[in-house]
Amino acid sequence: MRRYNFWSPILLIAVALIVRSLVTNLGILFGMSHDAASNIAIVAMLIAALIMFNRMTKAKRK
Repeated sequence: MRRYNFWSPILLIAVALIVRSLVTNLGILFGMSHDAASNIAIVAMLIAALIMFNRMTKAKRK
């Protein structure tokens, strides 16, 4: 626990929630139902979290 970075998981969660909120609001703005927009937002949130996690771990490996 000596050199643990506390900011990485917080940043990962923040980016995932912001992407989910943004995609949900854009979907509703373009006329989708709330359920459909929420489902697409969850998929976008997972993709954003995976991309962010890969970039953070790639930086640690180098």
